[in-house]
Amino acid sequence: MIGKLRKKLILEAMGSLFLVLLLIMGGVACLNYIKIISDADSTLSLLAQNDVFFPNTKEFQHSKGRKGEPYGNLPPELPFETRYFFVTIDIDGSIKTVNTGKVAATDTETAIEYAQSVWQSGKEQGFLGNYRYLQSQKQDGTLILFLDCRRNLDSFQTLLFSSILASLGGATLVFVLLLFFSKKIVKPFSESYEKQKRFITDAGHELKTPLTIIDADAEILTMDIGENEWLQEIRHQTKRLATLTNELIFLSRMEEERPAQMEVFCLSELLTSTIQSFDGVAKMQNKQISSNIQPNLFLCGDKKSIQKLLTILLDNALKYMPSQGVVTCELATQKNQLKLLVSNPSETLNKEQISRLFDRFYRTDDSRNSQTGGYGLGLSIAQAIVTAHKGKITAYTTDESSLTISLTLPQARL
Repeated sequence: MIGKLRKKLILEAMGSLFLVLLLIMGGVACLNYIKIISDADSTLSLLAQNDVFFPNTKEFQHSKGRKGEPYGNLPPELPFETRYFFVTIDIDGSIKTVNTGKVAATDTETAIEYAQSVWQSGKEQGFLGNYRYLQSQKQDGTLILFLDCRRNLDSFQTLLFSSILASLGGATLVFVLLLFFSKKIVKPFSESYEKQKRFITDAGHELKTPLTIIDADAEILTMDIGENEWLQEIRHQTKRLATLTNELIFLSRMEEERPAQMEVFCLSELLTSTIQSFDGVAKMQNKQISSNIQPNLFLCGDKKSIQKLLTILLDNALKYMPSQGVVTCELATQKNQLKLLVSNPSETLNKEQISRLFDRFYRTDDSRNSQTGGYGLGLSIAQAIVTAHKGKITAYTTDESSLTISLTLPQARL
């Protein structure tokens, strides 16, 4: 249990860290990419309004874009750093002018190919490879400007890649630190949990002796003064306390995840015999048990614990379902696992009740459970047994008027 708590702590901490890093890196990357697009569009707009040439220094500092934004925030060296080319197309779609004098990476044929592709797409602006383009309608046709953004995009990719590497390195370091410090973090819980288990075990053993004496004294009094309702109640309550004590001790031992005696046995036969032992009880309560058990399925585990597990599941199903109901048991293999389903009709169950069924001392209906004599420990013990055998147990409902307990256990290899 403490090991699971430690794993959960590490997983949740690492998950939170990755989420924060993802949000930070994503935010920085988006802002950087938006800045690249914004600067490129401003440059293209400036060129389109000045006949594909940059204005002189004074005009450049006071020029404005298509939407009235000033260009003064653009660097003065921009005209000398910018690599671009343009193509003009007639109204009928024929190439009129091609100018690649401001770029060395693209020849005339490639420029024409790019321009025709953009013109046919009908998009006003966007990216084509490493070029940001802008279509501007003129009186005699269409001007298509292409701005080389290769350096900016390469810088963006380098920054993004470096951020990912730095984040992975930091996450790895945090993971190593968590592995070390998580032991100290869960140590107080581990000590408290061990003390709790030791107290339950010790108190259980200490209670057994006085309970045995009380029960024996009640029997002696019965022989001396005869049977009466008070002595019957004493023996009844003594038996209940003894049962509760034994279940708490058993639960404490099973949570240590060390089954007493591991052996290979046929789970199909054990389930069949357990169901047969409940047939009489079911008939007396006007209920039925239906089974679909795949034969010759073997399990390696503590046979007594598994038998107790099956008894708990069947006993709970019969106790907490209405008259005329049918308990359904199914046992089969699923991906090298043994899967057992125990279903029964029940009173209305909501999601909160389903999620708490395996909590200690939890009972969905206290008034009804007081009549059935339950303690709310049955499914907690069942969960401890399944966990000790490296399995998984869950509860769910499909219609809120029935309950299905599903458990998987590793199949034994013969």
